[in-house]
Amino acid sequence: MAKETLTITDNRTGKTYEMPIEHGTIKALDLRKIKTGADDFGLMAYDPGYMNTASCKSTITYIDGDKGILRYRGYPIEQLADRATFLEVAYLLYHGDLPALDEFIRWEHGIRYHTMIHEGIKKFLDGFRYDAHPMGILVSTVAALATFYPEAKNIHDADVRRIQFYRLVAKMPTLAAFAYRHRTGMPYIYPDNSLSYTENFLNMMFHGSEPMGRRPPDFEHHPVLARALDILFLLHADHEQNCSTSSIRMVGSALTDPYTAVAAAAAALYGPLHGGANEAVLRMLAAIGSKDKVPEFIASVKRGEQKLFGFGHRVYKSYDPRAKVVKTCADKVFEIMGRNPLIDIALELERIALEDEYFVSRKLYPNVDFYSGIIYEAMGFPTEMFPVLFAIPRSPGWYSQWQEGVLDPEQKLARPRQIYLGEDAREFEARNPNAHPCC
Repeated sequence: MAKETLTITDNRTGKTYEMPIEHGTIKALDLRKIKTGADDFGLMAYDPGYMNTASCKSTITYIDGDKGILRYRGYPIEQLADRATFLEVAYLLYHGDLPALDEFIRWEHGIRYHTMIHEGIKKFLDGFRYDAHPMGILVSTVAALATFYPEAKNIHDADVRRIQFYRLVAKMPTLAAFAYRHRTGMPYIYPDNSLSYTENFLNMMFHGSEPMGRRPPDFEHHPVLARALDILFLLHADHEQNCSTSSIRMVGSALTDPYTAVAAAAAALYGPLHGGANEAVLRMLAAIGSKDKVPEFIASVKRGEQKLFGFGHRVYKSYDPRAKVVKTCADKVFEIMGRNPLIDIALELERIALEDEYFVSRKLYPNVDFYSGIIYEAMGFPTEMFPVLFAIPRSPGWYSQWQEGVLDPEQKLARPRQIYLGEDAREFEARNPNAHPCC
């Protein structure tokens, strides 16, 4: 029977090393055994962007990018999107199992109970410029929650962790909506806990903010729109060790409170390479302008003159399973809000790209960002809110990942190594040997 080991021969010394393989990995510290001599630090792995480095063990989210599989705690994303709600998925990510009916009733009640924010946070919000980006406001106010709930620092207390999870999931839509209302100069709309999670968010965002005729009279409470947003939230609830999730695990390794850690994750999401992809898709589609110009745009992409946003993914090498679900949501939203003209450009772009060997051979398939931005725009969300709409649903995933790291006995304070390529030791030469350093 084959041994679960890897044998490495160091051609510098001729020595051979045998290293155990566990779950398809070798431990990076085992490489330190490979040395040329007593003064040698030992071999390290160099992996910019963590392209092939596992930083943790997790039981939360499973992705098989080649097969287009995404599962939360073992449940296929397609089944969850069809049968579950976002709050059920939030419970699943944190607790490991879907809730029984009585458990869900208590869980949903707990969320409703914690949707309000401290009045002091409103004063904090008023300190931002009138045109401050809502994502910048959200990052700051989430971090500020740690000062309103100082007991959150007791991260080894399970009951304390649980109540902070309630608070975070409940308050994220409120903070997000308040950030938007601050930017628009509209008065804040307080949570209405008779509404569902997404209805409440839509109401806090848009109540009284549009002239008559721009939206259906029951827009904020429309069940089809609320469900579409709920599905979009569900699809974004977690996605394994991406940039923001890795950030919260790294910050959490210092035993940081969950609010500050989530703020760090949201700050990573704020970057255009992570949370701004759907906005880039909208700009691309608007620049194409019309369906008949798609072939010309495709040709320019192949010549290297343009970038194709919304296609391809660091992990998925086939069709992103989330994109398939999002695509089905679009028609339902358009029935209520009117058809977004960009969808016809997007559909034609997808059709041509999926038939073109150039894109197929490179495994460039639509990802979740390709259609989500079109739906958000149709619902009236401005593009600057797109990363915020990403952060709200990702909060239960971030929190669950943070907690898993805190409870993992193998985890240590994160401290990556570097390859130093700077100057060797050199002597300092004073510009004026007679001058005192302070003069």
